[in-house]
Amino acid sequence: MPAASLFTAPVRRFSRDGYLLLPELLTDSECRACARAAAPSATLSGGTRTMLQAAWCAALVRRLRRHTALAPLLPEGAVAVQCTYFEKSVRRNWLVPWHQDLCVPVAERVDHPALRAWSVKEGVTQVQAPAALLEQLVAVRLHLDDCGPQDGPLRVLPGTHAAGVRPEGVRPEGASGAGGTAGAEAVTCTAPRGSALLMRPLLLHASSKASGASLRRVLHLLFAPPAPPHGLHWRDAV
Repeated sequence: MPAASLFTAPVRRFSRDGYLLLPELLTDSECRACARAAAPSATLSGGTRTMLQAAWCAALVRRLRRHTALAPLLPEGAVAVQCTYFEKSVRRNWLVPWHQDLCVPVAERVDHPALRAWSVKEGVTQVQAPAALLEQLVAVRLHLDDCGPQDGPLRVLPGTHAAGVRPEGVRPEGASGAGGTAGAEAVTCTAPRGSALLMRPLLLHASSKASGASLRRVLHLLFAPPAPPHGLHWRDAV
C-alpha cells in the first residue's frame, strides 16, 4: 500500500470529528525526559504558556514535525507557535467549561478591523484570530502520563469545529446537559502515556477537575501556517 494511503482514514476522521488520538508518539523515556524538563514551570496555577522558548521543547517540535503519523495532519509548512504545559492533580486542580480556543500569541499588536480581543498573558501579546486562520490551526496535546476518567481528561463535542466561531455567550445545547450540536454526543478523551490528542481549536471542548491520585501532565502544542494574515507575525515560531 502506498505510504500516502496509510493516512487517508486518519486525515478523514480528523477532518470530520475535529479531534484524533495518535498512540505512541513519544516513548516512555521521552515522556520522562519531557516531564523532568517541564517540571520547574509548574506553579500554583498548574502550568505556563511559554515552554516553546526552551531549547529542549524546540527540539521536540522539530522531531514531531517529521513524525510520519503526525505530519500529514498539520498545516502546510506548519510551525509551532506556542507550547503550554499543564500539570493537573488534586493539589493543582481546575475545571474548564465548554469553549473554543480563539486567541493566538503574536509578536506585536496590529491595527486591523479583523483583529480584536487583544490581551497580554505571561508577557505575550494575544489576539483573537480571524476565522480563516483559526480553521487551519492544529493543537497537539502530548500526554506525559496516562490520562484516565479520574484525571480530568478533555471532553469534546465531535464535529462542532465545522460551525466556525460561535457568538460569545452562546451555550451549547444537548449532549446530556453538557453541550452538543446537531445531536453531537460529548466524548471523554482518555489517553495513554506517550499518545497525542490532536484537536481543532474551534472544536467545543471542556474538562472536569481531577478526582484521582495521579498527575495529568500535558504539553499542548499549537501548530499554525508560517505566515499569519493582516500583518501579524508570530512571536515564537519553531
